[in-house]
Amino acid sequence: MKVLSAEQVHASLQWSSVLDVLQEAYAGSYTMPQRQVLKLDAEGGSNDAFALLPAWNDHVIAVKAFTYFPQNAAPIPSLHSQILLFERQHGQPLALIDGTSVTYWRTAGVSALASRFLSREDARTLLLIGTGRLAPFLIQAHAAVRPLQRVMISGRSSAKVAALIERMKTEMPHIEFTAASTVEAACAEADIVVCATGSPEILVEGAWIRPGTFTDFLGNHHADHRECDTAMVTRSKVYVDTYINCMKEAGEILIPIQEGVFTQEEIQGELADICAGRVAGRSTPEEITLFKSVGAALGDLAVARAVWLAQEGAEVA
Repeated sequence: MKVLSAEQVHASLQWSSVLDVLQEAYAGSYTMPQRQVLKLDAEGGSNDAFALLPAWNDHVIAVKAFTYFPQNAAPIPSLHSQILLFERQHGQPLALIDGTSVTYWRTAGVSALASRFLSREDARTLLLIGTGRLAPFLIQAHAAVRPLQRVMISGRSSAKVAALIERMKTEMPHIEFTAASTVEAACAEADIVVCATGSPEILVEGAWIRPGTFTDFLGNHHADHRECDTAMVTRSKVYVDTYINCMKEAGEILIPIQEGVFTQEEIQGELADICAGRVAGRSTPEEITLFKSVGAALGDLAVARAVWLAQEGAEVA
């Protein structure tokens, strides 16, 4: 059994192939039980948690396990993650793979995969809200899908916004990177809006979004929090990464349902439905599309398998 590091993960992957691997996995047959997030000391008031995300298809079985200790002080990270990969035919273990790096690739990859179906093909301006470690991956992934010419970045820390802009200017000099003056003003110019924050407050209002925009909200995993308001949902054609997780954790969807202005039946479909052609993606240049994701084990499986195959010198099949 191989033990693969974050450095080996990054060296094994390219965006064009990651997006195709994810699309193939979501379009195919798979089993994905609901993930389990377990509080380690709920009665004591601690938010320390341990989580398990299993999935399997005809090729492999994968389970991602991660710990979340938000009170950890530097240099100890608050999150540690590993993915255990087994072959499907006999259940033999194949690899233990760094889960944090895989999560960056699959989260950004799923966002860009949704854009492949839900944004306009001529989308050239991206607004990214959030400057965390996922941010560079999101920019790179979306640039692999659409001919981006301009990326506007918004964040709570102007220093972090400036640092991200300088980094991306070096890595992607063909794209113009600017700091958003305000989220509202940037939304009026964006073709794609991606929100990837841990904010419990609404950051994007539906009234700010112009026709033809694709929006993606991926930072919130709580039923009582949301990154966008109700109008954002009611103005949009809405899609989700999975029903099983979003209908438990996605406040962006659950709160409008509780308010009585939206229903689960109004969701157009899951990412798997789009990839398999069971539901249509964008159908007109003017419609507003919204994708809500909270993360799914199938993405971890697909990317982890791609890493393992690359390390074996084999092609994805």
